[in-house]
Amino acid sequence: MFLFLVVALVLVVGAVTLAVVSGGENGPLPEAAPEQLRDPLPPDRPVDRADVDGLRFPLAVRGYRMGDVDDALSRLGAELAERDSRIADLESALAGARAAATHGPVSPQHHASAENHVSMDKPGPRQEDRP
Repeated sequence: MFLFLVVALVLVVGAVTLAVVSGGENGPLPEAAPEQLRDPLPPDRPVDRADVDGLRFPLAVRGYRMGDVDDALSRLGAELAERDSRIADLESALAGARAAATHGPVSPQHHASAENHVSMDKPGPRQEDRP
């Protein structure tokens, strides 16, 4: 009885293997189209938090498609570097404006409006610098 079950199992496995390899009536199975990134990052505007939260990578045979992940990380890295550079430029300009505001004379009539406004203009020569 045991020998009969082993022979039947081998015949079933062989028949299924032959059907899959030869493809039966329709020929071999077609290659599956690879999944593409469904929610790409927007090319026409900066990336925001919602774009990153909604980003989903398609699965490949061994995990995620490395090209899609590398492209997304490169884009995010470039945008973060650009934002960091812009922040550094603005902080530098603000520090320069604050330094100019503390060293320059302020008239009493101008003092009230100067409290709420930081000028980005280049300061003129000071009184003690003039001949």
